[in-house]
Amino acid sequence: MSRPGPQSAVERALAAARCDDCIVIADETSSANLRWAANTLTTNGVSRSRQLTVIAISRGGDGASAGVVSRAGVRDDQITDLVREAERAAADGTPAPDAQPLAAPGSLAAGSAGRSASAGWDEPVAGTGIGVFRSFAPALGDAFSAAAAGRRKLYGFAEHSVTSTFLGSSSGLRLRHDQPSGQVEINAKSADLTRSAWAGLGTADFAGIDVAGLEAGLARQLDWASRRAELPAGRYETLLPPAAVADLMIYLHWSAGAQDALDGRTVFSKPGGGTRVGERLAALPLTLRSDPRAPGLECAPFVIAHASGRDSSVFDNGLPLAPTDWISGGKLAALTQTRHSARRAGLAVTPAIGNLIMTAPDATASLDDMIARTERGLLLTCLWYIRPVDPQSLLVTGLTRDGVYLVEKGEVTAGVNNFRFNESPVAMLGRLTEAGATAATLPREWADYFTRAAMPPVRVEGFNMSSVSQAS
Repeated sequence: MSRPGPQSAVERALAAARCDDCIVIADETSSANLRWAANTLTTNGVSRSRQLTVIAISRGGDGASAGVVSRAGVRDDQITDLVREAERAAADGTPAPDAQPLAAPGSLAAGSAGRSASAGWDEPVAGTGIGVFRSFAPALGDAFSAAAAGRRKLYGFAEHSVTSTFLGSSSGLRLRHDQPSGQVEINAKSADLTRSAWAGLGTADFAGIDVAGLEAGLARQLDWASRRAELPAGRYETLLPPAAVADLMIYLHWSAGAQDALDGRTVFSKPGGGTRVGERLAALPLTLRSDPRAPGLECAPFVIAHASGRDSSVFDNGLPLAPTDWISGGKLAALTQTRHSARRAGLAVTPAIGNLIMTAPDATASLDDMIARTERGLLLTCLWYIRPVDPQSLLVTGLTRDGVYLVEKGEVTAGVNNFRFNESPVAMLGRLTEAGATAATLPREWADYFTRAAMPPVRVEGFNMSSVSQAS
C-alpha cells in the first residue's frame, strides 16, 4: 500500500473518526545539508519524512479527555487503526483540565493572523533539495580559498528544511502552513588549532548570505586572539553579541509560562499569588516580542499543538496568532499560555509563537560602536551548555566558547581564557546599560530548536564569570 498525500491522510483520518471531536495534523518535511571540515566539503545529503498525528476527543458529563497518537510513514491501510488507537486512549483517559471547544472556521476571519500565507490546501508540497545551496556553495568554496591563504581552517555545516503542516478538525478547520528553516554555522581555527572562532546565521532560503563577510569576521576574531591574556573569575562589564543575547532571551521566553507562574514555580510568579505581568524587568525600555509575519522571520500564524503541556493545549489547535509583546517598555507584558491558563490568570490568550525579537527604541549602535565606547571589559562570542540552576530566579549556568576577548580603551587587545558563568537573564535585564541595533541572528545553544530570532548587542554591568573554565 502507498502512503497517502498529507491532505488525503487528514481527510481519511477525519472520515474514519467516531469520537466526539477529532483533530488531525499531517507534517511533511524535506531537508538538505552540506558539511565541511578543514576547508573541504565532506558530505551532503537530502531526506524526506512524514508524520501523522491524530487527536481524538471524548466529551462527557465529567468533561473531555484527549487521546493523542503520532506515527511516521503511515500507509493508507494504517490510518483507521491509528484513529482507533487515539480513540481508545481518549476513552481510557481522565478529564483534561485544559479542555475547551475546538476552534471553528468562523473564528479565523479572512485576512486575519489565523490565515497562513502558505500555498493553498490542495496544492502539492514543494519541499526543498540540494539546489537550495546553488549560490551559497560557490561562495563557500571561495571562503575555503581565502581561509587557506590566511592559514585558517573552516569547519561547519549548512542545513535547510521545509515542513508543510496540514491541520484539519471535525469542526471544519482546514489550515496549512509551509515553514522553511535554515542555518549555517562556521567554526574557524588557526593552523595550529589553538585558536577558534564561531559565526552563525539563520535563513529561510540561503539567498544573499554574505559568506565572505562571515569568513572575514572570523579571521578578525582569530587575529584578536593572537595575543593572550589570563583573567580571573569575577564580575565584568561585558558586551554580548546578538547570538549570545538570543540564547539567553529564548531561555527566558521558554521559562515564561503562565501556568508555572500561577503555580508559584518561577521568577515570573508574584509573591502571594498571581503573576508579575505589569512589573518592570529591564532597566532600559526594551521590547521583547513575537510576530508570525515579521519580515524574514515568518512562522505559523495559528496554533499547531501536537500534544498538551504546561504551555500548550491540543484543544487550542488552529487558534489565530497575533503580534505579541512579552516585554514592553521594559515591563513584563504577557506570558505564554493557553485558553485554560488565560482564564485562570485573567489575562489575554497569548500562545507561543515561533520567533523572538528584541528591540530598543532609537537604537542604532553596532557592536563595533559599543566596543569603541568601552574603557575596559569583556567581549563574548557565544554561550554554550546553558543549564538551569534555580527557576525561582531563573539562574542559569553555562560556558563561554570560541572567543572571549579583552576590550581596553575602545579596542580589542587580547583573547581571554574561557569562563563558567552563573547569571539570570531576568536579573541581567535589570543591569543592561546599553542596547544596540537589532539584527537577525542565530542562537548557538538553541539552534536545533529555534532559528528565527533578531536581537541587539547589549552591554551588561557585572556579568558574573563565576569560575575559570578549561574548555576550549
